[in-house]
Amino acid sequence: MSAKRTPIILLLFMFLTITSSHKYKGNKKLYKPCKNLVLFFHDVIYNGKNAANATSAIVGAPQWANRTILASQFHFGNIVVFDDPITLDNNFHSPSIGRAQGQYIYDTKNTFTAWLAFSFVLNSTDYQGSIQFIGADPIMIKTRDISVVGGTGDFFMHRGVATIMTDAFEGEVYFRLRVDIKFYECW
Repeated sequence: MSAKRTPIILLLFMFLTITSSHKYKGNKKLYKPCKNLVLFFHDVIYNGKNAANATSAIVGAPQWANRTILASQFHFGNIVVFDDPITLDNNFHSPSIGRAQGQYIYDTKNTFTAWLAFSFVLNSTDYQGSIQFIGADPIMIKTRDISVVGGTGDFFMHRGVATIMTDAFEGEVYFRLRVDIKFYECW
């Protein structure tokens, strides 16, 4: 009796294995953001002549460079701190809804790349609190993703991804980043 059941059980097992492996799509889930923001921040680098308008400054430079002009070799070794205005649109003169505060470090010798660590400190009627970001920024790529690692206030314990794009670039003095923030964990 058990000899007759073995082929049937084996066939059933093979059938279940084939059908279950055929429908397996991997671990690719489509996550939907629980909150989305698009903000702009404007960075004016101090160059020795624009102290009144500068929102960032070189605080560390390689031995062969100085702290008023970015290093020549892909800015390698420069450490820049910033306190930039954040706006809802790409106009530098629009009302600021907060400040982008942090640092970026040019960390590659053979291309333009920076490592970012900063916060958006928002203080407007619509948004109160801060959002923390960290990650690598391969500047020459049109859109880049960095991690949103936390927040306070309206953004308490939020996490997600920020897609940044260089929206404007004027020499080595000014740039504007468009930051599309998608939160996937909202408390």
